[in-house]
Amino acid sequence: MSGGGPPRKRNFKIEAFKHRVELDPKYAERTWKVLEHAIHEIYNHNASGLSFEELYRSAYNMVLHKYGEKLYDGLQSTMTRRLKEISKSIETAQGGLFLEELNAKWMDHNKALQMIRDILMYMDRTYVPTAHRTPVHELGLNLWRDHIIHSALVHSRLLDTLLDLIDRERMGEVINRGLMRSITKMLMDLGPAVYQDDFEKPFLDVSASFYSGESQEFIECCDCGTYLKKAERRLNEEMERVSHYLDAGSEAKITSVVEKEMIANHMHRLVHMENSGLVNMLVDDKYEDLGRMYALFRRVPDGLSTIRDVMTSYLRETGKQLVTDPERLKDPVEFVQRLLNEKDKHDKIISVAFGNDKTFQNALNSSFEYFINLNNRSPEFISLFVDDKLRKGLKGATEEDVEVILDKVMMLFRYLQEKDVFEKYYKQHLAKRLLSGKTVSDDAERSMIVKLKTECGYQFTSKLEGMFTDMKTSQDTMQDFYAKKSEELGDGPTLDVHILTTGSWPTQPSPPCNLPTEILTVCEKFRSYYLGTHNGRRLTWQTNMGTADIKATFGKGQKHELNVSTYQMCVLMLFNNADGLTYKDIERDTEIPASDLKRCLQSLACVKGKNVLRKEPMSKDISEDDTFYFNDKFTSKLVKVKIGTVVAQKESEPEKQETRQRVEEDRKPQIEAAIVRIMKSRRVLDHNSIVAEVTKQLQARFLPNPVVIKKRIESLIEREFLERDKVDRKLYRYLA
Repeated sequence: MSGGGPPRKRNFKIEAFKHRVELDPKYAERTWKVLEHAIHEIYNHNASGLSFEELYRSAYNMVLHKYGEKLYDGLQSTMTRRLKEISKSIETAQGGLFLEELNAKWMDHNKALQMIRDILMYMDRTYVPTAHRTPVHELGLNLWRDHIIHSALVHSRLLDTLLDLIDRERMGEVINRGLMRSITKMLMDLGPAVYQDDFEKPFLDVSASFYSGESQEFIECCDCGTYLKKAERRLNEEMERVSHYLDAGSEAKITSVVEKEMIANHMHRLVHMENSGLVNMLVDDKYEDLGRMYALFRRVPDGLSTIRDVMTSYLRETGKQLVTDPERLKDPVEFVQRLLNEKDKHDKIISVAFGNDKTFQNALNSSFEYFINLNNRSPEFISLFVDDKLRKGLKGATEEDVEVILDKVMMLFRYLQEKDVFEKYYKQHLAKRLLSGKTVSDDAERSMIVKLKTECGYQFTSKLEGMFTDMKTSQDTMQDFYAKKSEELGDGPTLDVHILTTGSWPTQPSPPCNLPTEILTVCEKFRSYYLGTHNGRRLTWQTNMGTADIKATFGKGQKHELNVSTYQMCVLMLFNNADGLTYKDIERDTEIPASDLKRCLQSLACVKGKNVLRKEPMSKDISEDDTFYFNDKFTSKLVKVKIGTVVAQKESEPEKQETRQRVEEDRKPQIEAAIVRIMKSRRVLDHNSIVAEVTKQLQARFLPNPVVIKKRIESLIEREFLERDKVDRKLYRYLA
């Protein structure tokens, strides 16, 4: 029948044979015999005569016909028998041939295993995963491990041989590293656990014992530097050994053993070793030894902190001796130079030997801060050092050299807790430099002020900058004075006046001395000019701060120009009208304060080559019974002779007390201002918190004394800025 619709699809189905394919009952046994023979031939190095294609097909068919288990078990038992034979041949190898035999057999086994795996690849891919059996290659390794490496006679002999070779290498013998590498690689190939349990753990134990004994031997007979060299060499040897023939994972373990036995266990003895420990290395700048110590100690726990602690205590001790030694305090410039030298020395050590380690830099800074502040004259001495450098010490130096020195000084300045004391002295010394025209460079002066400003803010340097402004203004004023008054002045003495703003300059009230009439006339003319130009101002002559150039004629008509202080000028001018004067006469006629007058006369009569006066009786010191004469016989190769005043470079004890007192007075309003600022924002605060806050706010300038803070709080309570809490007397309240 045919219809109009589409033709119907037919489904084809392929069915299996209805009848069972019968295999030869001896097929499996016969096929296995062929494969077994092939395995033996492979181990006997006769594989070249085998047809791998046929062998592969035979193994394939066995698995296909469900004889996979027979094939697998047959392989296992054949390899086991073969490896037992190999084990006997390895066991009989004599002496040094043992490792070579083991390695040769291992190489053979590996090659054989590769070929067998290729032949049995189909079994490996199908039967092994479904039956949950060990893959062929892994099976071969496991059998080698169990029947060779773990055999009673091979196991201990292998370990002993390996350890003995390593020991001989440590003692300087040359060993076959290639063979060692092959054996350790074999152990790793058998599994990390085999390498670790059968070799690495015993190796580490033996190494610990070796280095424990050796380090003890070294430490008894070597100095610290030599010991560290030996430890470093041993560490490098072990790392090299790992790279040549051990597993890379052993490096951290063996270096840890060497570090513990050779460094950590002897750390304290090494740093404190007599005549060669850390302190001696620091003293003698042994950069190489210090670098080695740093590199080795950083590898062990607490190593660097041990070096740091010893270095800190050494620095503090030597620094303390430096700043408290009365001999060293005699020369402030030398004192500060020593501090700078110490800082440079240890900076270089930290840079060269300690890899610029920040923790060491911090330890150095804290040590310097500690001992610099042990001497309360450090601020004064640092200012005197700058004074010396800016007067004469930097002549001929390049701009870079000047910056380097000023930066070093600023570094010491940062360590000072009493920066306000430094400011007081710096202001005095700067004033003297500016007024005497002794500064070596205006740029250097300004550079120093910029550095101080950057460090401490505008408040710190505003008065110092005001001093420079006054010097410029004074110059302009003098030009104007001479332009307007030159006719009135005639041929009288030339006057150069510095007009100093009270408050900016560290002027001390000093009684004016009696100026010579010629000078007094010019001074009065300047006074009337200045006060006529500036209303509401007052001028006070600071005769203790001026200088003068006077012309003098000595015996045989020899003429000189003398550069002297105002006080010296007043004394010398008296000798125009008298040949000899007693101390009392000079004191009465000049009214110069006694201490200044004695220094002044000492510099005029007692300094060799500058003695324009002579005194009787001759002595180095001035007494009130001395008589002074004009020295006709004075001679000098120079036309211009500068006669400096004999000054105590450092302050005398009373002057020191006075400066300290002025500093304390200046601190009071700063402490009060800080208390008010804090209380204004916090409203209510207890006593200890106020002390802590005030200290925190003011420590950039000075460390306020808690007793002084308490007194300032009392003063503020009296003036009704604060009040005590009615219930808790330790609480303070701010009164708006």
